Amino acid sequence: MNRVDPVRIAVVGVGHLGRHHARIASSSPGARLTGVLDIKPDRAADVAREFGGRPLPDLDAVAAEADAVVVATPTVSHSEIACRLLERGRDVLVEKPMAASLQEADAILAAARTAGRIVQVGHVERYNPAVEAALAIAGRPGFVEVHRLGVFTPRSLDVDVVLDLMIHDLQIVRALAGEPALEVRAAGVPVLTRKVDIANARIAFAGGCVANLTASRVSTEKVRKCRIFAPSVYVSIDMQAQSVRALRLSRNGGDKQIVPVEVEIGRQEPLALEMADFVRAVRDRSDPVVSGPVGREALALAEQVQAAIAEHQREWRGEA
Repeated sequence: MNRVDPVRIAVVGVGHLGRHHARIASSSPGARLTGVLDIKPDRAADVAREFGGRPLPDLDAVAAEADAVVVATPTVSHSEIACRLLERGRDVLVEKPMAASLQEADAILAAARTAGRIVQVGHVERYNPAVEAALAIAGRPGFVEVHRLGVFTPRSLDVDVVLDLMIHDLQIVRALAGEPALEVRAAGVPVLTRKVDIANARIAFAGGCVANLTASRVSTEKVRKCRIFAPSVYVSIDMQAQSVRALRLSRNGGDKQIVPVEVEIGRQEPLALEMADFVRAVRDRSDPVVSGPVGREALALAEQVQAAIAEHQREWRGEA
């Protein structure tokens, strides 16, 4: 690929989220949408007609038409599809969660190392301008509290709420803590599906940071909020509104005062910023913000939360 040529992007899986990836790829600077593949050919044809490129018949055609590929299929197929594309020498952005298990995630990373290709994981909330602004001023927090609540939709039901929603915030608090988890306690229950639909986790990290996270996909309203408590700094993020409120402790003249901190945020679509990072990484042959190993860390922490939920359920049922 010549550095002046646009990065040829294909999207595999153009359901709800994949369609948005196609939309973004079709208008992202330095990129060109060349094709889409979906298990439903009519849907692929509709998306290609709307955003450009062409419907593709199989993964071989995807590899032939693209330099880099977005994989937005159900989680259970991420590893198989990503590995096949990496083996064909294509860079891959695979939606979160990275894979259905750590073993499958490791297979993706191994395929990327062998082929010398880039893997990015679609933790789009990390690209939220409000989150980026907060991470820049939060320092080393002692306590983080997150609420991610959503109304029920019949999407992503192949995974529980931990992998569906909470994993966004697990990746963010892991970045804030900068250390691995030492203790994970969690509870969760099914409500409308056979999988856990609402969950709460308390995570203690090495270094002293503690995070309390709640995720629900059966709430009556959509909430995306995070509060960060660090030495002399308090940061409140509304990820949905892309806003940040911050306060700091001032010792002006020896008197302690709590004063507001002005935080500048350039409102942009996080998915567009994620795609721009992918295009940059492909061009520069450098790591994206949410690289494959970063996505694996989030998945590993999610599996710890799932294990803690399972343990709590056994205690609740009197099976422990």
